[in-house]
Amino acid sequence: MLTGILAGLAAGALWGLVFVAPRMTPGLSSVDLAAGRFISYGIVAALVMMLTWRSHKLPTVSQALAALGMSLLGFTGYYLLLVMAIQHAGTEVPTLIIGTIPIWAMLLGKPHGLKWSSLIPGLLLTAMGLVLMMQVMSAAQPPVVEVAGSGNGAGFWWGVLLAVAATVCWTAYAILNTAWLKRHPEVNATEWANWLGIATGFGALVLWLVAGSSSKELLALDNISWSATICIATGVGSAWLATILWNVASQRLSASLCGQMIVSETLFALIYSYAWDAQWPTAIPLVACVCFTLGILASIRAHR
Repeated sequence: MLTGILAGLAAGALWGLVFVAPRMTPGLSSVDLAAGRFISYGIVAALVMMLTWRSHKLPTVSQALAALGMSLLGFTGYYLLLVMAIQHAGTEVPTLIIGTIPIWAMLLGKPHGLKWSSLIPGLLLTAMGLVLMMQVMSAAQPPVVEVAGSGNGAGFWWGVLLAVAATVCWTAYAILNTAWLKRHPEVNATEWANWLGIATGFGALVLWLVAGSSSKELLALDNISWSATICIATGVGSAWLATILWNVASQRLSASLCGQMIVSETLFALIYSYAWDAQWPTAIPLVACVCFTLGILASIRAHR
């Protein structure tokens, strides 16, 4: 259990870097950044499979199809829905909806032998942290501007629906990925991460061709070398290595406890953001971080 918890926290620490990456690559769109990260993930996974081909077995047809489905749920499909939601409804509301993923994962992934009352402290602390963070976001961001021609806020509600769909996708990924790994103990965490990476790389290529900037626009960026470095670094760290660690956590922990580990992504994202700005957090974000930390500890205690 300790190995799974540490792996889950480490995955959250690597995922948290993704929230700072857009601030490090001005001029690069969110779709281009995500596509670059996921394509890098696919390339790294392919290289690892090539270098370890003697000991790395190939997936069966059913395993390959499972990896393709999981990659759509947890990577390219999820991110495309999130980007579209933000385009229609702004940042604040989709972020709030997406932020409930740990709560849904904890509720839907509860082990049969665990009492509901045991989950309440962790759930309440996580919810309190999310509410506090939304207060910070509300104060920091301008009001949402509705899409022109949407009529009566129809575009905004379409964005809300897309955010809900993105939430469903990643929640399903968290629960199904855990269940799949437990049903297939013969597949180790690295193998499954590599298979997911190959599928995700192809999906990201399609995402970039459909919604990304042209090659000419990307090459014209002043910071193209730095942007490419960030894409590769997050592809290796926040995608490939983080997925391996998440698979380790999924093999050793229940889906509900894995769901609580997702909170560490937000926690580390806050730490990195304030470190990037060279500032100390104000009172409300600091209290939110304390709530997130106590929520993780309460959930770990409940699952012992």
